[in-house]
Amino acid sequence: MCGIVGYTGFQDAYEIVINGLRRLEYRGYDSAGIVLESPDNKLEVEKTKGKVEDLVNISKELKGKSKIGMGHTRWATHGVPSDRNSHPHLSNNGKIAVVHNGIIENYDTIKKMLTEKGFTFKSETDTEVLVNLFQYFMDINPETDFPTAVRYALNEVYGAYAITVLHEDYPGVLVVGRLGSPLAIGIGDKEYFIASDASPFVEFTKEAIYLEEGHMATISLENGVDIRTINENSKIEPEIQELKLSLEQIEKGGYEHFMLKEIFEQPKSVHDTMRGRLLLDEGVIKMAGIWDHVERFKNANRIIIIACGTSWHAGLIGEYLIEEYARIPVEVEYASEFRYRNPIITDKDVVIAISQSGETADTMAALKLAKEKGAFIYGICNVVDSSIARITDAGSYTHAGPEIGVASTKAFTAQLTILTLIAFKLGKHNGNLGNAEFMSLIAELDAIPKKIEEVLNTTHELTQNIAKDFVKATNFLYLGRGYNYPAALEGALKLKEISYIHAEGYPAAEMKHGPIALIDENMPIVIIAPKKGHYDKIVSNVQEIKARKGKIIAVVNKGDRQVSEMADYVIEIPETSECFSPIVASVPLQLLAYYIAVYRGANVDQPRNLAKSVTVE
Repeated sequence: MCGIVGYTGFQDAYEIVINGLRRLEYRGYDSAGIVLESPDNKLEVEKTKGKVEDLVNISKELKGKSKIGMGHTRWATHGVPSDRNSHPHLSNNGKIAVVHNGIIENYDTIKKMLTEKGFTFKSETDTEVLVNLFQYFMDINPETDFPTAVRYALNEVYGAYAITVLHEDYPGVLVVGRLGSPLAIGIGDKEYFIASDASPFVEFTKEAIYLEEGHMATISLENGVDIRTINENSKIEPEIQELKLSLEQIEKGGYEHFMLKEIFEQPKSVHDTMRGRLLLDEGVIKMAGIWDHVERFKNANRIIIIACGTSWHAGLIGEYLIEEYARIPVEVEYASEFRYRNPIITDKDVVIAISQSGETADTMAALKLAKEKGAFIYGICNVVDSSIARITDAGSYTHAGPEIGVASTKAFTAQLTILTLIAFKLGKHNGNLGNAEFMSLIAELDAIPKKIEEVLNTTHELTQNIAKDFVKATNFLYLGRGYNYPAALEGALKLKEISYIHAEGYPAAEMKHGPIALIDENMPIVIIAPKKGHYDKIVSNVQEIKARKGKIIAVVNKGDRQVSEMADYVIEIPETSECFSPIVASVPLQLLAYYIAVYRGANVDQPRNLAKSVTVE
């Protein structure tokens, strides 16, 4: 959701900003814009509804004109996607430009006040209100300098934001601030970069400062980076971190789409998530975040898992895993609902937050509530030093690497890997998992990357062929039982996200309680039917579907006969314990969704209306 790029240094700012915006396209957006400071210190703005390439078409004349500038990709909140609602926004006097991620919740109140003071507005956005508030504080007191005016204004607003601001009377100066939305500052040799994440500047520097919540910074070549708290103006010594990101990780590497690349990276990403944690030769699972707080987990009244979207589906499987192997009660909550229903939370609870980006606004808000109530909070995320990683008491990173495709694939299976390790670690510690069973389970888990690789090799071409028959489908039903019910939910979500076909996931046993009314010869049904876990019941469901002429796509174990003989299409996966089947079964469902979307001509990496990192509620 929304992307910010800024630069000051000795290179052409136009090229840095435009290429940076291209790197942030994965976040999802509907318009783009750029502002540069010209040699005579005037602000030159170009912006448009559409893609970054549309922006390039109208802004080429700015190339080579400036060494300082900033750009933005917008995901519409206040106001429809349009040229006038695109960022950057200028103040009424034309001297201040801002790009902004997030939402200013009290913008309407501020807008009314500014209107009464004579300010006018060209857009429907909350951002234009913010930039005029900067001007207002400079107008009412001519002694107020630019960074101070920004700080005053930020103290008056409620909501979430990451901002970058230019003022033509302060040449060479960028002011940035954040509350809720991420912002990184790249430290180069006589140059500085600003971006929503490190991908726009990874080839230029390996050093970055991740701006903390409630902090702002004034950046210039002359004075460097001056970081202050927004509330108190207290000076903060910057913590410079070494980037682990590489340029190769954020390029397609010969694949047609990032999503396909990331599907095929799953043998490695699952292995990397286990590496250093699952020590099969020693018969142990090493997880410092769990071990250092194992008594909190062991003595918890319950574990509450909070997440959104794909991460919520991972949480549902985590509930099955932790309750079965650790015998600790688990509840799984949508983060977006959790904070608003006045939940009962105590200091005896453990809250696990799952988020690919580590910046999900709903999940962050739920965590803050849980922390206020005294719960122990544990994070599972993929992005190092993200907001969730910083707010939690402990946690585990998934080592999936950058996930550029908006529809999560490798992050999902990496999350399942972490949750499996946690369940086995806690179960072994509290005595619910005997040594023999523990050793058997971790040996099988260690083999999962090879089984994923086998699935990719054997089902890739098959799913392409199946997908061709469903390009014109308008509905899909996904069914699974036990551990595979959440896998069915995730399969349906993948199809919805990238192909725009309506799809629903259900527990297979619930089919008779409503969804069966939808089944006819035009309804495709994907059913996850491994041999382990309620297989006989699944067979009965398949028979009921077959009797109503539904088109059955069955995901079965190798050598399956009973379900395979009734299915119209069969996708075989290696046999494994029921608890691992969601990891293995999800892979062909990802491929199926991918190829249906490709054949329908959809943009699989940047599906419409979706954002990779949802940093507003």
